[in-house]
Amino acid sequence: MNATSRDGRAGDTWDGNWSSDPAITAAVHLPIFEKYFDPDLPLVDADCGNGAQTAFLAGRFHPCVGIDRSAEALERARTVVGEGAGHRSAPDFRRLDAADPDAMRRLHEELGDANVYLRGVLQRSEPDHRPRVAESVAALVGERGRAFVVEAAPTARAALARGAEAADPTELPGPLDAPGLSDLSHLSGEHGPEGGLPELADPFDEAGLRVLAAGSLPLSTTEFEPDGSRLDLPANWLVVGRAG
Repeated sequence: MNATSRDGRAGDTWDGNWSSDPAITAAVHLPIFEKYFDPDLPLVDADCGNGAQTAFLAGRFHPCVGIDRSAEALERARTVVGEGAGHRSAPDFRRLDAADPDAMRRLHEELGDANVYLRGVLQRSEPDHRPRVAESVAALVGERGRAFVVEAAPTARAALARGAEAADPTELPGPLDAPGLSDLSHLSGEHGPEGGLPELADPFDEAGLRVLAAGSLPLSTTEFEPDGSRLDLPANWLVVGRAG
């Protein structure tokens, strides 16, 4: 999921933390958001990376479209996951930028109102791209769709420090260069969203969406603690939309 990563590298982030098994990622998120999503609407997996989460979600939502700016990531997704061009239980992958509201409006013209799965996109976006991502989400959901947004909390940097065996979070470089952590850069401080749920909601509120539900949960990664246990990051989630 690297469409809006701040360092501009394409095709390398699907091989890091955000390529975790859907069994510990989308399958954990689905019971949270499915009660708010209209199951008859399409679903867009924004910054889908290697397509693993997209393929899982395609078993529940049809059509299911994975979008990413990286041609390399999408080629990997098509090779490993396969592509169904809209057929049930097989996702359709498109090379599109989640920070391009005009492209998302065109996709909305094709799909109609859609649900959106947005995992870890804002914190890896340039600050001036975050309002554009929220505007893109607003364009996709239209009147009936909803979006599930999940982002690592600012306190996740302490967990990353443990995973990287740094003495404290201030020793973590930015962008992080520990193996598998390069796509989790600047989780806190001047480059990343600070605070908790209110700050996470701000760009969506400005885009005309309101928070319908919110909470916190552990966000599993592909990294491990020094003791061998899986590295889980504290995270916040929102369901946003226009409908009540």
